[in-house]
Amino acid sequence: MNRYGVVQEQDWNLLQDAEFQALVRAEIEANYPEELRYPPRRLYWREQRVWFQRMAEKGWIAPSWPTEYGGMGLEPAKLLIFLSEQERWGVARFQDQGIRMIGPMLVNHGTEEQRRRFLPGILSCEDRYCQGYSEPEAGSDLASLRTRARRDGDAYVVNGSKIWTTMAHDVTHIMLLARTDPDAVAQRGISFFIIELSTPGITVRPIQDIAGHRELCEVFFEDVRVPVDNRIGEENAGWDVGKSVLSYERVNIGTPQMPAYALERLQTIARLRGMSQDRLVKGRLAELKLDVKHLSDLYTSFAAILVEGGTPGPDVSILKIWATELTRRIADLIGELAGPAGAVKGQVQVGDEQVDVLDVFYKALPSTIYGGSNDVQRNVIAKRVLGLPSEPPLRGDARPSRTPRSGSDA
Repeated sequence: MNRYGVVQEQDWNLLQDAEFQALVRAEIEANYPEELRYPPRRLYWREQRVWFQRMAEKGWIAPSWPTEYGGMGLEPAKLLIFLSEQERWGVARFQDQGIRMIGPMLVNHGTEEQRRRFLPGILSCEDRYCQGYSEPEAGSDLASLRTRARRDGDAYVVNGSKIWTTMAHDVTHIMLLARTDPDAVAQRGISFFIIELSTPGITVRPIQDIAGHRELCEVFFEDVRVPVDNRIGEENAGWDVGKSVLSYERVNIGTPQMPAYALERLQTIARLRGMSQDRLVKGRLAELKLDVKHLSDLYTSFAAILVEGGTPGPDVSILKIWATELTRRIADLIGELAGPAGAVKGQVQVGDEQVDVLDVFYKALPSTIYGGSNDVQRNVIAKRVLGLPSEPPLRGDARPSRTPRSGSDA
């Protein structure tokens, strides 16, 4: 047993890939609730609690974390197998900001005391997180955020609001970027905090999306007192911490899970519409299958960085662009092959089965925006990877050019 109370049955990386895959598949198929497979929306904690608490007790809740911090310590190939088996069986996505983003961030930026305080709650699923970055007038351009945190003795007093915060009404904590130096320019003067959502002065208001779901929220802060010990990193240096979190997020958004799920739905529609053997459709399916495979290969290289305890560089933006735009192309073809059914919301008759044709479209549509819009990602690659110059301001416009860095909070 390690210092976080988690013990692994064995070193999973010593198993052959086929053996590990069979083991994971057997566990999922035997124990994951049939009624929760392939949900059309994110599930609430009360709906999926039993399954993920089982995973926590088994020590499988954090597959990419090093074993010394309570994870499975999976190498990239094993990690991809683990995630692929979950996707193949239609396992719902957990409120996993803590697992995928906060945990790795604390390992790299937190103090030992903060790791001991926050990691156990993540591993037990007692503490679940949402991401408080975007604001009504500071979405992709986080340098413009207005939420303030004023130091007052051994606490900060936070005032402001966040928006597009996924599942804020169903989690326990929020990771927050707030301005601690109102006179600093651009990304300077921002600090990173972890805040319990039960703290007095916090109000969460759900937002209904185009699909009729209430996954997104507004979060309001009114004189919220946050202990200084809940600040991660140095005061006014939270942008560096926030960027590392975005790197982890873009790896996770860029997994082949979403386009692989979309591809499976596309193949189902093609079969039900009697188009599986059409030469043109077969060619387009083959092209998309290759794109998903190439994405898997690329994802594995970035997952290796996480497994080794590192932080991906700005080139990780290509992963997010590829995964989300590939999913969007698959969604478009689903709608095309489905015919009139491709414009009907909810379960609809296709051939001899009931299928939610628009499910993939509703997932794909916002994916190119959240986590930093794909236009922003292209700017990041152009400037920070390729070293291209910034676009000069228009004649007569003296405002400096800025490259925004993030987007809505997935």
